[in-house]
Amino acid sequence: MPYIRPELRPEYDPEIDQLILRLQDHGYNPGDLNYVLTRIAQGFARRHRSYGTFNEVMGVFSCVAQEFYRRVVVPYENEKIGEHGDV
Repeated sequence: MPYIRPELRPEYDPEIDQLILRLQDHGYNPGDLNYVLTRIAQGFARRHRSYGTFNEVMGVFSCVAQEFYRRVVVPYENEKIGEHGDV
């Protein structure tokens, strides 16, 4: 679950917003997104090198994928079903 307490979000949001703008400036390039996310994960894991940490980071990526699907892809698919009809 990607939710942190609201009072902690200002620590991250300005830099995240700037990073999003930079990614958008490069156009639709999944390679850029992959690079940025990988660098962040590597930096996080580098401080605590252990199998447990690596496993936790992999779990985070799995949860990110599921949350992205639930919050972004499903509403988009439902919108398209409404426009074009169901299968």
